Amino acid sequence: PTSATCKAYPKRPLLGLVLTPTRELAVQVKQHVDAVARFTGIKTAILVGGMSTQKQQRMLSRRPEIVVATPGRLWELIKEKHYHLRNLRQLRCLVVDEADRMVEKGHFAELSQLLEMLSDSQYNPKRQTLVFSATLTLVHQAPARILHKKHTKKMDKTAKLDLLMQKIGMRGKPKVIDLTRNEATVETLTETKIHCETDEKDFYLYYFLMQYPGRSLVFANSISCIKRLSGLLKVLDIMPLTLHACMHQKQRLRNLEQFARLEDCVLLATDVAARGLDIPKVQHVIHYQVPRTSEIYVHRSGRTARAANEGLSLMLIGPEDVINFKKIYKTLKKDEDIPLFPVQTKYMDVVKERIRLARQIEKSEYRNFQACLHNSWIEQAAAALEIELEEDMYKGGKADQQEERRRQKQMKVLKKELRHLLSQPLFTESQKTKYPTQSGKPPLLVSAPSKSKSALSCLSKQQQKKTKKPKEPQPEQPQPSTSAN
Repeated sequence: PTSATCKAYPKRPLLGLVLTPTRELAVQVKQHVDAVARFTGIKTAILVGGMSTQKQQRMLSRRPEIVVATPGRLWELIKEKHYHLRNLRQLRCLVVDEADRMVEKGHFAELSQLLEMLSDSQYNPKRQTLVFSATLTLVHQAPARILHKKHTKKMDKTAKLDLLMQKIGMRGKPKVIDLTRNEATVETLTETKIHCETDEKDFYLYYFLMQYPGRSLVFANSISCIKRLSGLLKVLDIMPLTLHACMHQKQRLRNLEQFARLEDCVLLATDVAARGLDIPKVQHVIHYQVPRTSEIYVHRSGRTARAANEGLSLMLIGPEDVINFKKIYKTLKKDEDIPLFPVQTKYMDVVKERIRLARQIEKSEYRNFQACLHNSWIEQAAAALEIELEEDMYKGGKADQQEERRRQKQMKVLKKELRHLLSQPLFTESQKTKYPTQSGKPPLLVSAPSKSKSALSCLSKQQQKKTKKPKEPQPEQPQPSTSAN
């Protein structure tokens, strides 16, 4: 807006700015701020990527006193010289949420420029600056090869905080309030693990989700892994929700809302869902892949066992995960000998057969999907160039009708076989899972444990037996590969 139009609005300066690393966290923070602002008459606005810039400019034109933002979109609007952002240096309160993540080297380049601008000589000396994170005081040492280099010092808690305060531009001696336990995770969190080969992780994930329905959040380190797991579980009649950075923002928020609403639901997510999100009654956090740092592990696990509720964190540890697992537990000063999660091996043959069929179907469907994308693209390109396509330029059916018919016939056989298996009870105790399926209805004849047989209670019973009979062997579990040592 021009200076003239701005005069038409009440003179409300921007008093507070809250910076968050993810859009989802910004939305949740805005909701909490609005709940308080409703009683004070303060106007608020949210500035995040993935949403209309024009709409956010209109929000700023109303001159909100509090803005919740991600650094990228805020910096974009500052560069456009929006009128309401011209006096940011005079802020009364600056909040940086998940501060250690926000100032990590190589992340949020816009934040560095933003903090530099906010902390120059014109800043408000009375400004209150608040930084928050569950891992502010968590320190993991750099590798030995880096520590041996000149001018590289070992980092301790004080040095980490000093560096963080320096980057954020806090002057004077900050007040540090540390509420973290030595173990960095809450007392109500139960941690457990399953050792397995990499290609066995699907077995144990499916087994757990079917045996212990509830609100389960499954983390993986890559988007490609999330997409593969999503396709696999859909073939198995579990319809998971997904959350990762390549999704449209509206769909990301929609999936989060649905996950929070459904009692029996699976959310497959990358670490965009790890920090700060407050989702009620998440019963299980499953690390399909062990995270690369202790900070990420703490934040992932913190999505469960919230507000004094109990929760379970399960790690599926393959040979490639052992190094990260050892590093995490060394940093957190925990005993690496956390309990093995009890698995009833009598069900595993059936689980493996279902997964074997589902993998074949998912792989074939993915190949057909890719072929359709290719053919659609090449047809559009040919139409634009006004040329005719040769048959051998197509992928899939048009190039080889006979081979395609053979594949389709094989797919029908595989799907029929899998449908038959899915119609049979996997567990025999009682009626089971309520996960939504492709038909929108729960699968029939699939059994579920009673409330007394939750994942936590089963682990607790195992621990009690171990205490009473210390010489008894652990429950049957595959041993880690020798290549992991």
